[in-house]
Parts: sequence; C-alpha cells; structure tokens
Amino acid sequence: MAFRGKEMMKKILKTVGENGLSRREKETLEKCMPRSKVVMNRAKRGLFAGRHIQFGNSVSEDGGNKTRRTWKPNVQEKRLFSYILDRHVRVKVTTHAIRCIDKAGGIDEYLLKTPYHKMDTEMGILWKAKIEKLYEELGQKEVVFFSPEAEAKFEQDFKDLKLSEREARKEVRRKMFTGMSKHEGAPFSYILAADKLKAGSFVSN
Repeated sequence: MAFRGKEMMKKILKTVGENGLSRREKETLEKCMPRSKVVMNRAKRGLFAGRHIQFGNSVSEDGGNKTRRTWKPNVQEKRLFSYILDRHVRVKVTTHAIRCIDKAGGIDEYLLKTPYHKMDTEMGILWKAKIEKLYEELGQKEVVFFSPEAEAKFEQDFKDLKLSEREARKEVRRKMFTGMSKHEGAPFSYILAADKLKAGSFVSN
C-alpha cells in the first residue's frame, strides 16, 4: 500500500478506533485504499484518474545543464450529468479522466466500473460508495412499463403544464407592470426628455 493509502488508513482507524475493525475487515479495507504515491491537495476535490504532479529535469541545449522542474496535469472544471442523481454535477477533472468517463459511458458508469484502489482521492472513493448505494436502492424498486399511448399522454400533460406555468408567469408580470404604472390611482405616462433624462431615471408629465 502506497503512502497515500497509508495516510487514509490512519484517518479511518483514528475515526473508527483500533479495536473497531476486525483483522479481515482491515485487510478488505486496505485493498480499497489507493496505491498512488503522490497526490496534490487539489486532487482531493476532483477526479484525476491517476494523473498527478510529475517531476523531472529541464536540460539545456548547449551545455546539457539540468534544472529540476515539475509537470502539472491538465485540470478542467466540467459539468457532468449524473442519471442516478438526475442533475448536473460540477467537478474538476483531468483530460485523461474525461476520456475515461466518455469511454465508460458517463460519470455513473465510470464510478461503478473503476475499482476502489484506482480511485486515488477521498472524493472519488466517497462518490463511488454513494453511487453504488443509490444503484443498490434503485435495484430494489419495482419497475413499471407504460404503453406508448400512456407515454404520449404523459408527454402532452407535461407540455400543457409547462404552457400553464408560462401563462401564469406572464399574468403575474402583466399585473406587476400595470401596478407600477399607477400612482395613487391616477395613471400617468413617462416621456423621455433628452436634456433632463439621466441614467436610470424617468421624467413624468
């Protein structure tokens, strides 16, 4: 088990207690710990798919002088859609992780297919455990199939509901703007005077 996995194991044992886990449970837990050696602090808040800081030398062309340098991964902030959560999730991912997610078929499938020891961050391990639990609960539910006519009716009812909500919003806006144009019960109009008009102001009759 690598340095990062040992550190996470120490945190878990400190939280649970040394006597809170049996020997077999400890061995199973150690198999789930990540095996990467170097993990950046910002990697704890995203999915890096094994891409972390690399160390090496910059070699000059003339004298071959070596200077120590680092290579940081290409990290992007993306909105990924989770079907089990039914919403978009904003997460920081590397370009390699994006390709892995696309190949797996989505963020949910990527988390389910990737083993625990390859989820080298706390966020990835916790997210994977949460997705597995949600899918397990989903598998216990009964599935009901509707006929095409019933699905078409549901879709039409949904469209009608959207139209009614839109009309209600328009009516609220209409009442709000008509209320703004009244002053003590007597309607009055606004005239834009170029010489008296200031930014954000109106001139009335």
